[in-house]
Amino acid sequence: MFKVQDTILTEEIATTKFACDLPRCKGACCVVGDAGAPVVKDEIPVLHKAYRLLKDELRPEAVEVAERDGVVIGSEKAGYEIACVNEAECIFVKYGDNDVSYCSIQQAYFDGRIDWEKPLSCHLFPVRLKKIAGFDYANFEYVDSLCSAACDKGSKEGIYLSDFLEKPLTRRYGEDWYDEFKAACNYIREQEVD
Repeated sequence: MFKVQDTILTEEIATTKFACDLPRCKGACCVVGDAGAPVVKDEIPVLHKAYRLLKDELRPEAVEVAERDGVVIGSEKAGYEIACVNEAECIFVKYGDNDVSYCSIQQAYFDGRIDWEKPLSCHLFPVRLKKIAGFDYANFEYVDSLCSAACDKGSKEGIYLSDFLEKPLTRRYGEDWYDEFKAACNYIREQEVD
């Protein structure tokens, strides 16, 4: 593990090569699992706004779940997560060519219809953040069925997970933190070579 300011990170974040390969994994991180994407309280109003904007574009079963259970489920004590269809598929999922799933919120952001790209936990995946004793703890949560294609592509293209996640990490911690983080990652990789 290594520390950057008030964040403790697993070394795999520095050493793993990773780059999403949507044609191969088909956006599995949005549709596979046993719970919805974790969200923080501040994101809930934005998710409700996104739902109102996108409701007519979402799949009927997703709208049914959102209307019945809510867009976000959980509590402050237990944690919040985005509601899912059949406890796996995010209600904001849409399907494109070749059955590749994608985030309708992110597409609306790219189209200029909303000014928020997606929940931070989705943006950071496969890194998950947990608060422990006042520190953020960042862990690379490798799931073979979700991550193997991205690890293969990252290895082929020489892209490290730390670089792939530059935008969401900067979004969470700022540019100064990311610069310090990048220097720490480079140092860790140099130690592996020696």
